[in-house]
Amino acid sequence: MRFTEHLGAHITPEWRKQYIKYEELKDMLYQAKEDAPSPEFASEPDIERFYAKFEEKFFQLCDKELSKVNTFFSEKVAEAMRNFAQLQDEIRQVDSKTVHTVAERLARRRSTVFAKPRLELDKNKSQRQKLADVKLAFSEFYLSLILLQNYQNLNFTGFRKILKKHDKMMETERGTQFRQSRVEAAPFFTNKQIDNVILEVETLYINELEAGNRTRAMNKLRVPPLGAKGTNWTTFRVGLYSGIFIVLMFIVVYAGIGAKDAGIEWRPAVRMYRGMFLVILMIFLLGINTYGWRKSGVNHVLIFELDPRHNLSHEQLLEIALFLAVLWSMSILAFIYCHFVGIPSYANPLILAGFMFLFFINPTRTLYYRARFWLLRILFRILIAPFHPVGFADFWLADQLNSLQTVLLDVEFFLCYYSCEVSWLGDHNCAIQCHTFSYYARVFVACLPAWFRFAQCLRRYHDTKLVFPHLVNAGKYSTTFFVVCFSALAASNKSGVWSRDPLFYMWVLSAFISSCYTLTWDLKMDWGLLSKNTQNNRVLREDIVYPETSYYFAIIEDFFLRFTWTLTVSIGQLGYLEGDILVSILAPLEVFRRFVWNFFRLENEHLNNCGQFRAVRDISIKPDKEVLNPKSMEQMMDDESTIPLMKSKTDTDLFDLSACALPRLRLTSNGSAGSNQRSYEEVQKDNRNNLNLQNQDANRSFTNPDLRNVED
Repeated sequence: MRFTEHLGAHITPEWRKQYIKYEELKDMLYQAKEDAPSPEFASEPDIERFYAKFEEKFFQLCDKELSKVNTFFSEKVAEAMRNFAQLQDEIRQVDSKTVHTVAERLARRRSTVFAKPRLELDKNKSQRQKLADVKLAFSEFYLSLILLQNYQNLNFTGFRKILKKHDKMMETERGTQFRQSRVEAAPFFTNKQIDNVILEVETLYINELEAGNRTRAMNKLRVPPLGAKGTNWTTFRVGLYSGIFIVLMFIVVYAGIGAKDAGIEWRPAVRMYRGMFLVILMIFLLGINTYGWRKSGVNHVLIFELDPRHNLSHEQLLEIALFLAVLWSMSILAFIYCHFVGIPSYANPLILAGFMFLFFINPTRTLYYRARFWLLRILFRILIAPFHPVGFADFWLADQLNSLQTVLLDVEFFLCYYSCEVSWLGDHNCAIQCHTFSYYARVFVACLPAWFRFAQCLRRYHDTKLVFPHLVNAGKYSTTFFVVCFSALAASNKSGVWSRDPLFYMWVLSAFISSCYTLTWDLKMDWGLLSKNTQNNRVLREDIVYPETSYYFAIIEDFFLRFTWTLTVSIGQLGYLEGDILVSILAPLEVFRRFVWNFFRLENEHLNNCGQFRAVRDISIKPDKEVLNPKSMEQMMDDESTIPLMKSKTDTDLFDLSACALPRLRLTSNGSAGSNQRSYEEVQKDNRNNLNLQNQDANRSFTNPDLRNVED
């Protein structure tokens, strides 16, 4: 692997602009070779003057890059030292007896909860929660140290390789002299504080938080290799499921043509299988989203506040989607050939839906349980939206549900069909007609996704007291209520021709207003585009991550797909296309629109975070008196005037509130700094005797690969 590719794969996305400009320096060398005067047409003094002028420019850029790396590294080291001192202060407030008690309980897996007084149970619960908070803070801090250590190694390797290339191409040793005199004497290379703090953090975590259990402590602290790829078996399964699914789809299409002539009732089957297909499609496209985010350096792990040690890769998401797609295809074939299989036709979609439901709610610690539990936890917070603070993952997932409205309506039909229209006991007496607005359940279900976001916006307004953007955003989702209600009334009205029905025109008007509202919000607020003050990117924004043409494509795509409802008004109302077929075409288009929306929504969030250079979550367990009021905290995070897109000149520490829209996780406890607070030097002296034990772990799993083996 070339070092340029290696550097791009292993850099910390938030620090992208703080690394050595290796590619630019390499291009300078090749350009100098091309522009150099030919010995046939120029004298030797002219050639020497050309190379002398080039080397002066080259080493000026090297010196500038070296100063940049030194400055940034010094700032991050100072920040790490302050954070470490705060964490040491907090760990002294954790009762050592609590650590040992929790460790013993985990080992024995026995509980005597019901035999203890209520006061003691509450005290133990508070102590365990405080211990968990401290562990989480140490885990995130340890990750930040590993990233900073990786920053040191990558930059030194970059300088070493580019200077070696310079000497080879220019046939000189000035590059080696610059490396020995400047790079190897630079603070970012000679400073070993990060290595020492990493060892001290391991010592504290093992002895103070895990009761001396080294194996368990290191398993929790270890960071997966930076830039690691998916496993070979996962890649194999993705390819296997892809091939099986493609073959099965050809068979399904062929069998479906014959089933239409056989007189099989296809409408209920389309409504039941369509919703499951849209869920599978959403997971598949989310896998592509994840791949695109990682490839472009958009730190979705930080934005969603995922565990950097345990989160689904794009290959794992594709594997889940394709596996479910294979089961979906097999279920359709079993439905079509139910007479040969011996299973009633209506039992096949029920079996598939039951399997998918059990797969996601499976309570055992198997089948990507961390990701599934995270999803269920976020879904629960969405259901209780007005009563829980709203995080980025909460409203992002609620936005995904707004694109899956068809899925919820198909679930409603699914339950109605199996409750009412299937003759389980031989009788078929049902007063409800499914897939109609004859009862209020369908209207209620259609309004649910918009209600979730509407309630979240109200909660954000309650926390921040900001009319804009929260109440204005709530108004956007309220337009959906009018669209659904007028659509239901127009569909239920049988007084005459639809073209003379005023409710039909109210539906069209409300849909037009809603589409214009949401389109404007997508482009201006969610994506941050249509800026008037851009110099480089016309009508976009100053900082972009993706190719410029992709933004123009996204704007046009979002415009057309926001108005796909006009096909329902025209083609659907005129009877040129069956309603279920039209919905089956438009619903995947809406999922695709959300797929494109995800790219630019997280990119906009990522750029806001980059202004603070945060590579890990801002976690503190020490209460800050100045920002103790949660309303003022929310107001600071939502104030658009303070959102920086570039690096701030003033250094920020672990306590500083990020001025971007991403709500940071802040863990609080009742403990506070006591009079026994010690300095970093004192703690370092106390732990010096333990450092020798840590040298046995020199070959940690997080250690960077040997950069010397990377080809230039």
